[in-house]
Amino acid sequence: RAGTTSDPRRPTGAAVLVTTGIYSYTRNPMYLGLAAALLAWAVWLSNVAALAGVVAFMLYIQRFQILPEERVLAARFGEAYEEYRRSVPRWL
Repeated sequence: RAGTTSDPRRPTGAAVLVTTGIYSYTRNPMYLGLAAALLAWAVWLSNVAALAGVVAFMLYIQRFQILPEERVLAARFGEAYEEYRRSVPRWL
């Protein structure tokens, strides 16, 4: 709806900084949803070891996707992004 990219592999295609809706609660709703799905799967399996997959996913996605995205968004949107980053948590 905002007319910007939804492809997380190409953050340079972001045309506008979306800060409303779900983005007013978490900066990464897609990754949060994936982590929640992994958590639900681990609970469904009733396997404590499966929780390691949730943690591994969150660590991996933060290091190799979120941090690079944040650098691009900070460069592209400057102070507006920094203000958003200060007021909305990365995960929850």
